[in-house]
Amino acid sequence: MKNKYDKKHLPFGNAFAIADPLVTTFLSNLNIDVTKVTQDQDVLKKFLDRYIAWISETKNNNVTGLEKYPYACFANGTTEAFEKFYAKHHKRRFRFYKGEYVYHRLNCRNNGYDWEWLDDAPLDGNDVLMISLPFSDTGNTPKDLDLLLDQCDKLKIPVLLDCAYLGVCSGIDFNLDRECITDVTFSLSKTLYCAHARIGMRLTKEDDDDPLFVTNKAGYINRVSAYIGLQLLNSFSPDYIYDNYRAKQERCCEILDVEPSNCILFGIGDSRWNEYNRDRETNRLSLHKYLSNDNLEDEIKAIADEKRQNT
Repeated sequence: MKNKYDKKHLPFGNAFAIADPLVTTFLSNLNIDVTKVTQDQDVLKKFLDRYIAWISETKNNNVTGLEKYPYACFANGTTEAFEKFYAKHHKRRFRFYKGEYVYHRLNCRNNGYDWEWLDDAPLDGNDVLMISLPFSDTGNTPKDLDLLLDQCDKLKIPVLLDCAYLGVCSGIDFNLDRECITDVTFSLSKTLYCAHARIGMRLTKEDDDDPLFVTNKAGYINRVSAYIGLQLLNSFSPDYIYDNYRAKQERCCEILDVEPSNCILFGIGDSRWNEYNRDRETNRLSLHKYLSNDNLEDEIKAIADEKRQNT
């Protein structure tokens, strides 16, 4: 069955990390003694401690409230943490903004979970909320986020905050000091060109001994990925990608006549770009491959010229 949200066949389709030359060279030269790493019982703690510190080192964004989440678990990207959240709350109604990560809706569909667009019905006490910051469809702060979280606080609605794009954004206020937020997830997949290594982390306020805690406590996690993540976190700052590619992002957006997102990967287009639509009023263009290749500017100009001729 074709997924209408799969845009990878389009020039500015699905979002991926930028193939930064320094990052790719670093990964290519990373010598890993697999036997040694997989027997290293300390690599998990080193990775988690470093990841938390790395998040707090961003100067382009404002992160507050990390100390409210004393429990950290390694996760295979953000996706593994999502799976545990689905299972924990499967008897409740899941709520998402239109344009949110499509995996959530597909998971609800395939498992028969109740769900509803946030735009289509008011919140109630049986809901759970999953929302990305920066928002998956724009790379910016979701509209009325504070008001939404105020409602969740009042109704005691559990919230998972997906921060997968921290590391490729600027100007975002990550205020984690909210009663309703129970889970905060992070990943290096969109940041440091290591998506297939599945390097992520979940932070929680409580240790409820769910399956992710069980595997972490047993050390039964991908230690090779944790090691790779640790090396990346020690070598590249959370602002490295944004600072190095902001000018290129602005240039691409100027040529395409779209709005630069707070997330370096995206430009936000109007109705001329409806083939990229993900159920919202704006259209997300992913610029990742053009930002890392100076030779592709002519290709961007050709696409822009064709778009102008056809509209």
